[in-house]
Amino acid sequence: MTTTAPLPPKAEQPPPVRSRFAAARPAAGFAVAALALFACAPLALSDFRLGLLAKYLCTAIVAVGICLAWGRGGLLTLGQGVFFGLGGYAMAMHLKIADAGPGNLPDFMQLYGSATELPWWWRPFANPVFAVAATVLLPMAVAAILGSFIFRRRVKGAYFAILSQALAAAFAIWLVGQQATTGGTNGLTDIQGFFGYDLNDPVNQRLVYFVIAAVLLLLIALARQLMHSRYGELLVAVRDSEERVRFLGYNPANVKLVAYVVAAGMAGLAGALFVPAVGIISPALVGIVPSIELVIGAAVGGRASLTGAVLGAIGVAWAKTALSEEFPAAWTYFQGLLFIVALAFLPGGLASLAAVVRRRRAGRRLAGDTA
Repeated sequence: MTTTAPLPPKAEQPPPVRSRFAAARPAAGFAVAALALFACAPLALSDFRLGLLAKYLCTAIVAVGICLAWGRGGLLTLGQGVFFGLGGYAMAMHLKIADAGPGNLPDFMQLYGSATELPWWWRPFANPVFAVAATVLLPMAVAAILGSFIFRRRVKGAYFAILSQALAAAFAIWLVGQQATTGGTNGLTDIQGFFGYDLNDPVNQRLVYFVIAAVLLLLIALARQLMHSRYGELLVAVRDSEERVRFLGYNPANVKLVAYVVAAGMAGLAGALFVPAVGIISPALVGIVPSIELVIGAAVGGRASLTGAVLGAIGVAWAKTALSEEFPAAWTYFQGLLFIVALAFLPGGLASLAAVVRRRRAGRRLAGDTA
């Protein structure tokens, strides 16, 4: 009987170069983005242009949430303006109280109303901790209540999009009708301070920009972690085959609810940061049209790609500022056409353009080989 000698242990093979490069890409991209936002932009842009970029970055924060809810979960959220407005008004209410000083009413209440003291629902916002927490928790709470009713009744697709739009319209109409307590059509304007810092000082405006840029990068990292986690895979499964996920023992309503609530919190935080960056929040920024504009940016850049959604949101916001000045009457039509073209001819947005080109080239090579 012969015995075979044991085989020597196999030497561990180093991971392929390509896989190591793919693993390092997110960190490299994050470093490049941080360098561009914190070093290049402040050096290259004037204070005015940097203020505009801060405004654009706020829309990019909303796009991160849209990428998670729509790009990953298939939830076409056309009502993000509601959550953006809730966060913005929560922050603006605190800042207006702080600007008025102890015992004084905000200026618009003295002009439009006859009240001699703050309304009861304004008083908690005098506390800075409560106000900051409300900018995120209030939109998330509203989204949790609405999402529970919507998703548990299996409302999805176009019906979900229409309901979210109706919510945005109702919220804007309510704000306009409460002139004595919300500023009406004008909104809350002429905000001068931000937690003790004078917003008229360019140095403080740059500080606000840095805060917004830091929040954007942190939320991108958070969203990426969620999208590549087990929950992110489950969210994709719900998007592609909801009934199969239900048969596996999961509740698709809860899975979609988490994405919807997280996206609402990001939109609320974006609205809160928008207020010190621009100095105003009004119904014109929270209705149907602004909500659609936020979705257009993510769609054009690529709703399934965090990088594409962020760059698309910044690009569309910049185009609105640049082109609406030259073509004020035609910009809305161009914006709608951009949305239609992006969904019809490039559903994955500009982020998928390279993949589309590669597939077409591979198809041509295959057709040439079989000819």
